[in-house]
Amino acid sequence: GFYTTVLSTQAPERILTQTNNKTEILCELRTEHTGVYWYRWSQERQHFEFLVFSNALGKATYGTNVSQDKFSVHEARSQSSYSLHIRHLHPSDSGTYYCSVSQSSQLLLGRGTQLRVVDALPLPPKTTQTPVSKKPVPWITKSKAASREGACSPLVWVPLAAGVLLLLLGLVPAAYRLHRLRRRLWLRIHRQ
Repeated sequence: GFYTTVLSTQAPERILTQTNNKTEILCELRTEHTGVYWYRWSQERQHFEFLVFSNALGKATYGTNVSQDKFSVHEARSQSSYSLHIRHLHPSDSGTYYCSVSQSSQLLLGRGTQLRVVDALPLPPKTTQTPVSKKPVPWITKSKAASREGACSPLVWVPLAAGVLLLLLGLVPAAYRLHRLRRRLWLRIHRQ
């Protein structure tokens, strides 16, 4: 069976790239292993596909119809860190890529990296520039905006004001008792 676990971390979580580019997915293993397996889940085809296994010595075993020219695994920094390199990207390469290790006859999967390959990257939304006005902007607009959000929000000052009011109301009886006590003491002192 397949189990998702935190025995490995993958970076990045998501990749959006263009056709014919190349990309890299990093997998950091936190457990003893004899190598790393790479799988791809295709949402479109509802298919889980074995891509490549790379053993601790760096020897790779590829899945059926998986191109060695397209996929390669490299040891990165240490024996607990591997990266999957994918070249000549095509929209059909889109999917969620998982690095995994085999432990007690189970495959333990990482959290996965979502790869989306598109023919053209979406353009950032166009920002329309407003002409600079010579008229001074009244400061009241800034304070109105501030009153809706941030530290001056009614969600902050209403409970704060209510708390202060309750505190002051609680002090009134104490102040009244203190006043009466001082008056009694004053009367005693002046009677003698």
